Amino acid sequence: MIKALTKDLKRNCIVRPVLPSELIVAKGINETVLPENYPTFFYYDVYRNWGDVFLVAVCDGRIVGYIMNRIETKINKNSLFLWKTYKVGHVISIAVLPEYRNKGIGSTLLTRAIELMKKNYGVKKVYLEVRVSNEGAIRLYNKFGFQIEDVIPHYYRDGEDAYLMEKELEEEGD
Repeated sequence: MIKALTKDLKRNCIVRPVLPSELIVAKGINETVLPENYPTFFYYDVYRNWGDVFLVAVCDGRIVGYIMNRIETKINKNSLFLWKTYKVGHVISIAVLPEYRNKGIGSTLLTRAIELMKKNYGVKKVYLEVRVSNEGAIRLYNKFGFQIEDVIPHYYRDGEDAYLMEKELEEEGD
């Protein structure tokens, strides 16, 4: 079972990959909790390409949160002629229903997603964008070792800036 969950939820909650029939539930949580929403086809596209790292938290048989991730390929330009590609994980969206917050569910989703992105895709880094006003999320990401790398002006539809936060992952054996 998941060790980050609070004691009362440990035996009643699991984190697992989303099923296609549950994508609309994840979309509903997003629309309930977050001001930025995605079209339905986007959820299906992410699922089709990276369904193994699109996770849901299920407590007492109810989906109460999700984390949607994708894997991207970046180029490391070591020199003029030596370019090397590497994989990075992108946390697109994470949300937990209000009545289930502060119980370790968001932490558990993030922990498991990072583990799977590293194991399944060999990612070297994970990054995300977060509203500069979202202090709770920023604290969570800092706790996980994410650092603010940049400010993206007017990132959100309402004009609010975003922090670009990144976490370098340790190599095996480090």
